[in-house]
Amino acid sequence: MLSPHEFATLMLLKAAPEQVDMDREELDTLLEHQLVALEKLASGLQRLCLTDDGDSVLQAVARKG
Repeated sequence: MLSPHEFATLMLLKAAPEQVDMDREELDTLLEHQLVALEKLASGLQRLCLTDDGDSVLQAVARKG
């Protein structure tokens, strides 16, 4: 089960990925559960992105609400 902070991080990543701090503690859990991934850009920088599983989790939560 994800913590409220982990859910919030998933929602933020979906809405505004550029605002997610790469040092957030919650990212370790989200990466471990493969709900987010690090995407390597052509510039060599890395960017966080929501995986299909991460998007499915957010959709499931939205349906429950």
